[in-house]
Amino acid sequence: MNQDPQYKVRVTKDHLVFSAAHFITFNGNTCERLHGHNWRVAAELTGPLDENGYVFDFIALRDQLQKTVDALDHRVLLPTQHPKIQVAEENNEIQATFEDRRWVFPREDCILLPIANTTAELIAHWIGQQLLSVIGSHDASQIEIVQIEVEENFGQWAICQLRVPST
Repeated sequence: MNQDPQYKVRVTKDHLVFSAAHFITFNGNTCERLHGHNWRVAAELTGPLDENGYVFDFIALRDQLQKTVDALDHRVLLPTQHPKIQVAEENNEIQATFEDRRWVFPREDCILLPIANTTAELIAHWIGQQLLSVIGSHDASQIEIVQIEVEENFGQWAICQLRVPST
């Protein structure tokens, strides 16, 4: 029986919130109306302790998460890998189309996400990917799992766990 402890750090703050609009599609041909949420984000990292007794520096994790959240704040989230939603940029505008529906937004108001649908689950995955790129740049980091939680509405969380590739 393994008695080795497992360590995690978790960050969730009142300011790790972003307000953003989106719409999702489901059942192949149903598309929601454009609407918004006040999304909350939490991150948890799992790994061994370093020479300082840390899994990962809370402040570095918080700051990186804040940068990612700030980039999403007060934007329209649009998927660029959806098979039926076409997103095009022209003359500082973004046009999104789905079947006979069309939306046009100022470019500066949009975040184009390389995901198939702007579900909370896929947004959590995208945020996790952003963290992975930073975590990998920390020489001493031995993080094993990155878990991102995104709350779309009060009490409705999507959770994505990503294994950190070993180098």
